[in-house]
Amino acid sequence: MPNQTDTQTDTQTDTQPAPVDLPGEGDWLAWVSQRCRDQLEEAQQQVGLVKAGSSDAPVVLVAWNKAETAIANAEAVALWAEVHPDAAVRDLADDLSQQVQKYVTELGLDRDLYAVFDRLATSSDLSVLDADGRRVLEHTLRDFRRAGVDRDDATRDRLRELSERSVKLSQDFGRNIRDDVRSIRIAPERLAGLPEDYRAAHAPDEDGLVTITTDYPDLVPFITFGSDAAARHELALAQNNVAWPANDQVLQDLLAVRRETAQLLGYDSWPDYDTEVKMIGNGRAVADFIDRVGEAAKERAGDELGVLLERKRVDDPSADAVATYDSRYYSELVRREQYDVDGQVVRTYFPFEQVRQGLLDVTGRLFGLGWTPVAHEDAGTWHDEVASYDVDLDGTRIGRIHLDLHPREGKFKHAAQFDLVKGIAGEQLPEGVLVCNFNRGLMEHDEVVTLFHEFGHLVHHVLGGQGEWARFSGVATEWDFVEAPSQMLEEWAWDADVLATFARNDAGDTIPADLVGAMRRAEHFGKGLYAVQQMSYAARSYWFHAGPHDDLTAYGDELQRRYSVFPPLDGAHMHCAFGHLDGYSSGYYTYMWSLVIAKDLFSAFDPDDLFAADVARAYRDKVLAMGGREDAADLVADFLGRPYSFDSWAAWLAE
Repeated sequence: MPNQTDTQTDTQTDTQPAPVDLPGEGDWLAWVSQRCRDQLEEAQQQVGLVKAGSSDAPVVLVAWNKAETAIANAEAVALWAEVHPDAAVRDLADDLSQQVQKYVTELGLDRDLYAVFDRLATSSDLSVLDADGRRVLEHTLRDFRRAGVDRDDATRDRLRELSERSVKLSQDFGRNIRDDVRSIRIAPERLAGLPEDYRAAHAPDEDGLVTITTDYPDLVPFITFGSDAAARHELALAQNNVAWPANDQVLQDLLAVRRETAQLLGYDSWPDYDTEVKMIGNGRAVADFIDRVGEAAKERAGDELGVLLERKRVDDPSADAVATYDSRYYSELVRREQYDVDGQVVRTYFPFEQVRQGLLDVTGRLFGLGWTPVAHEDAGTWHDEVASYDVDLDGTRIGRIHLDLHPREGKFKHAAQFDLVKGIAGEQLPEGVLVCNFNRGLMEHDEVVTLFHEFGHLVHHVLGGQGEWARFSGVATEWDFVEAPSQMLEEWAWDADVLATFARNDAGDTIPADLVGAMRRAEHFGKGLYAVQQMSYAARSYWFHAGPHDDLTAYGDELQRRYSVFPPLDGAHMHCAFGHLDGYSSGYYTYMWSLVIAKDLFSAFDPDDLFAADVARAYRDKVLAMGGREDAADLVADFLGRPYSFDSWAAWLAE
């Protein structure tokens, strides 16, 4: 279905829930506080009903579902800490998040509440529940056990303390990254190699120097096209020292909290605790997976490194190594010189506004969705650059999305999808927020790919938010599967026919198919380098959590040498700005694990017709729309007609 380009037309009926009424130009401090407190009060009321003693499983689970819905609504307050332009609102959101998580911790340790579900599981006739209801009960009991409800009083008290400390440390870790934008100051001539529009946007200050920040719109083009190696080095050091030294101790404290938590709960390590509810199953399997991928990609990565070094020696005959800050620059030169792909030409086909609309058109056609723009004053959003859309399927509004895609002071620095509302059929529409940091002008093609990727989470959130259970709403699968649908959607950003629908330069010329073909061939170069570097990050994520290490910088450098082909950057402390060490904890491996599954999912599509309705709708309905109602492996098997395998990923790596 083509996307709408006119202003909002309200398709809501009397029986449909409405989107959240955001305050817009109103009092955000009051609104954020009131919404969070109202939802906590609702949760407390519903928990009281659960504990009232009913032995009727459906009655108990309905009340519990309402409690979990309200808790999710309250937990969404964390969004405002990441995106709101007012520091006072961000600080309030952090404080409220602590209160919400304290309440969640108390619920997990509440023996009386646990006893209600335990009685249902052991003495009730569960045949009155459907498969989803039984799954809710199963997962609820599992969560209580993982919270420590069955431990003695002293242990439970300590778990409470650790949970509260963990929340605070996580907030500190994220805030230190968010608030620490670093920069370098260089002479204008050191912008050599950068695109004309980039140089025009970075005019010298009064002292004649140019400021380049570590925000992505500054950083990415500079390390891709900037020919001044010393300047690239200087900027790379700045970027790899964001939140240093503050986050070094914060991270050590957070790791210690997690290790003690796992030990108190009876697990050998935090990774064992973390992976119990993931597809991979146990911590040792993570280490084995990292080694398996690293070994599979090692030879290819070495060959590709040799190509980069050979090209670097054209500029510097004495070069004996390729640094991390060299890799994008020389990869770009190799693609330009050996594959006839000039990134500076490619980017002229991707003006931001055009890409955003193209993305909506592509996903609308693929999944049968309509995206109706909502005027800023009607959406009531937190910043005038946020673009909002109502989502409809077969003429019915099924959700709302908000796109917050450009950097600003105090905003989340990376790219992620945040829940604003979990969808519950007949109760509340799913609403998701995409938070990124893209240029307002021309985009690099890899930024286009990133936008498609992150948008995949939004689609998953909305389509998976049409059921009745909060626990299974949206992106509610195992955490090492959640990236797979988004990684698969990246494929549409590489297809010539797809790109031809929106990729045009200022002259109105569509991106040539032969250029896209060359881009695809060039994209194969560097897959080995990418895989081993990803494993170096995954190894940090895993081994930092697996046991204590006095010096995280030194140990991180050791892991870099073990898994990557690029040497560690002297003077860098990248772990301090490695935000995934918080949210993903020991599970950064999941990006590559999910990629294995994404390649297998994509094998079901016809590469000559990526919009074929039968397979696209089957994927939409059997995978995305299911949310967390079944295990991810079962969802994949239902769609593919077989269990997932490594074969498609191995073939991709070998291409």
